Amino acid sequence: MTETTQFSTRTLKEWIEKETSTTLSPVQAQAKKLRDETNQAIIALNEVCEDLLENSTKEIEKRNMKVYNRARALNKLAHLFIDRLTKLSAPEQITYDALSKYNTEAQKTLIVTEIDVKNWFPKISPFFIMDRRKFITVYEKTKQILSILNEFVTKEYVKTKTIQETIQMIGELQSLENKLAGLQTEIENIKNERLPIEQKIVELEQKTGELKAAGPIDQLNLVTSEIGVLSNDLKTTLRHLQKPFIKMQALATSGGGGGITPDELRMINEYLDKPFEALVNEESGYPTLKHILEKLQDMLKDDKLKLKSDKARKAEQFIIEVFSKDLLNDAQKKSKALSIQKEQLLASAHMDEIKQNISTFEDQTEQLKARKASIEAHEAVKKREYQELQSEGNNRKRAIERNILTALTKTVQII
Repeated sequence: MTETTQFSTRTLKEWIEKETSTTLSPVQAQAKKLRDETNQAIIALNEVCEDLLENSTKEIEKRNMKVYNRARALNKLAHLFIDRLTKLSAPEQITYDALSKYNTEAQKTLIVTEIDVKNWFPKISPFFIMDRRKFITVYEKTKQILSILNEFVTKEYVKTKTIQETIQMIGELQSLENKLAGLQTEIENIKNERLPIEQKIVELEQKTGELKAAGPIDQLNLVTSEIGVLSNDLKTTLRHLQKPFIKMQALATSGGGGGITPDELRMINEYLDKPFEALVNEESGYPTLKHILEKLQDMLKDDKLKLKSDKARKAEQFIIEVFSKDLLNDAQKKSKALSIQKEQLLASAHMDEIKQNISTFEDQTEQLKARKASIEAHEAVKKREYQELQSEGNNRKRAIERNILTALTKTVQII
């Protein structure tokens, strides 16, 4: 089983360059030499084409009809050759891909130029003999050099393609790792910005909770809770008056009589919806309620409300207990006491200060939570970007490892 060697991207690049130097360096030197020779040959060919252009232009200007048409043809051909040759640009960086592209473009230029030479030079004959010979000499030499370049690129240089691509990929991976390191720093900075805000939110919420649980606030919460319980108890106690009171309302508003005054009608509404407040607002002994109950008693006797017998009986029984036992006396005393206690607590100067502090703390908390949400959104974007780059980096590592195994038959692992 082949032994696996672990490398960082930095040490891997040093290792692979050293590992391939004996084979890659001579090939790279040959590639540079052929690039330079090819470039010089194309420059020389371009110069001889400029001679064709200059000499044909001179003959055109002489207006010699024997030569004129052929001179124009050669002039046009020279322009065409120069346009093609100037488009060929030798690569500055010597890699397989760059030199292969240069070779391909040069071969295409050579093919179309060959066709033009075969088609047009015989038609220009017998004029411009020396110019054409000079061009053909340089042209043939260029063909030979391009043939050597093509042979080298397609048969020898192509063998280094995988190694060159791998070295380039290692450089790209190093750049990607630098980006990851930068992103990691950004994420840490964002985290360092977020954590104090979270701590401040916890502190403010703790202070708010302590204020709500301490002193007047705690007493107010307790009184409010007792009022809630008492209100529910009163609704239960007065449940047998619900239907009769609703019937009385309907009768009074429809003009059916019963002698219900506007104040009594308002009080009926209050006893139906908010019995606690109704008892608090009543004078001691709840005289308004008793007047209403007396009128209700008369209506029940005359069956003006058209209640079911069971509901009428329960309402009548409740009325009797109110009058005979002062059924609601204790509830009214307790209601008034709780109401006074609540008002005193609400009117307390200390309560105002506490409420102001609570409001301030809650506002600050909301502002910090909004800031935290913004930071968390930014943090999430950076983390997602980091994960995407990390995934891309892992894919590149695996591709580099496969290339090295293919090109050098050695197993490596990038860590």
